[in-house]
Amino acid sequence: MRLPKTAHTSRPWRIHEIADDFHLEDVWALPTPGGPDDHARLVRQFTTPDTDHASPVSSPVPRLLFAIRWKLGALLGWDKPDTAIGARVRTLRDRLPTDLREGPRGTDIATLPFTSVYQTHDEWVAEMASRTVHGVMHIGWVPDGAGGYRGQMAVLVKPNGLFGAVYMAGIRPFRYLGVYPALIRSIGRRWQANSGERSAG
Repeated sequence: MRLPKTAHTSRPWRIHEIADDFHLEDVWALPTPGGPDDHARLVRQFTTPDTDHASPVSSPVPRLLFAIRWKLGALLGWDKPDTAIGARVRTLRDRLPTDLREGPRGTDIATLPFTSVYQTHDEWVAEMASRTVHGVMHIGWVPDGAGGYRGQMAVLVKPNGLFGAVYMAGIRPFRYLGVYPALIRSIGRRWQANSGERSAG
């Protein structure tokens, strides 16, 4: 379920300290019910390949759209090394206050070009950059209003000039209609499958 932006901005996340010049694109509730200490388990799900599909994106629709995007990026030079984190843009780790910089960094996503920035008990941040955009994925862990907890995903972006802004506007319908709904269902299915395995164990 897509949430109002206040679901992200009203919470005291540490990301607000370091990415205030990014635009908050989307906020989504994740179907990952759990307890107060399950955030690390959700992060592991994002960073560990699905054994069935070798990707954290285990639904065919987003897998196809991601594959198309990376192919276009290769053909048009959107993802060359000189457009990445540490080249075209500086990593957000350079902005971290001391406690976050010296704390857990978190694990990179092996099958997608996201680099972990920091991880706390209830936040995980990963970033990517290309010729089009500097993007941030924020995975938080929040009370669900019914005595439990669940994941919450926010996407923050800094488009690279007019070209980046046009690109982001152009892909918005595909993200809302094809990528996010299938991706979030996939996250929920994998979470439930892993919950069953934990219960059986």
